[in-house]
Amino acid sequence: MSRRYAAVFPGQGSQKPGMGRSVHDASAAARHVFDTVTEALGRDVRTLCFDTDEDTLRKTENAQLALYTAGLATFHALREAGAPAPSVAAGHSVGEYAALAVAGRLTVSDGAKLVARRGDLMARSGNLRKGAMAAVLGMDDDALEAICAEFTGESRAVVPANFNSPGQIVISGDEAAVGEACEKAKAAGAKRCIPLNVSGAFHSPLMHEAAVAMGEALANTTFTESTVPVIANVTAEPEHDWRRLLEEQLRAPVRWAASVRKMLEDADTFVECGPGDVLTGLLRRIEPTATGFSVGDADALADTAAELAI
Repeated sequence: MSRRYAAVFPGQGSQKPGMGRSVHDASAAARHVFDTVTEALGRDVRTLCFDTDEDTLRKTENAQLALYTAGLATFHALREAGAPAPSVAAGHSVGEYAALAVAGRLTVSDGAKLVARRGDLMARSGNLRKGAMAAVLGMDDDALEAICAEFTGESRAVVPANFNSPGQIVISGDEAAVGEACEKAKAAGAKRCIPLNVSGAFHSPLMHEAAVAMGEALANTTFTESTVPVIANVTAEPEHDWRRLLEEQLRAPVRWAASVRKMLEDADTFVECGPGDVLTGLLRRIEPTATGFSVGDADALADTAAELAI
């Protein structure tokens, strides 16, 4: 009997130059994903993933498309290597689109078009209104939410953006206000506050205009039902109303810790598909007894597929 596993997909911050190259070179299924995305967008995603320098790849409009493509390519290469279908799927922020595609709720092409649109809209919002994000370490969720609630006014928005794991929450909002909130958090006992190298205040009210425009793109997209549940960032529950949820996701927090706990009802193993091992690291903090695999290159494909088939 094969393992019951969750397929999970990282969000922005996990991208790195050369991402997906070894998987692409080793797998026909992975190459087909790159071909499909390239054809859907009229843009060579191989050049984007393999030959783009770090500063360019860090840009929101590039990072999101590269993560989507590399994550999906890795998943399909894993299946080609003999891994069974997942029991459940989820993705962190933009990774949610890859999760929907592997579950069959979105086509790879439609997902690519949405991710490209999402990246452009979020980059534009960041240019129009300067925002910031910071990871707050070692602080209780409720205490940090109370500090964020102190910030009011048109240019002083600060909200929790990612509930990543116990003791790790990312806040997002206007640049100066995020800095002030970090100082308050440290004074209240937070161990560290780490500014993130991002181009906007993602998952906050500053993304409202981007979310509305994203809703227009989502309205013209077909979502199908699937036997593989996808856990939504916004609710940490298996959902069906993806047009509404993907719009809301841009201005709502990613409830990742709660999403992992929900996935544990259907899975005993987590497989992170794509570059890096951020989600696998968070898993160890959320549920230390759970098994996690990071599949970011071709070397991990066969071994992980064999483990999942046990």
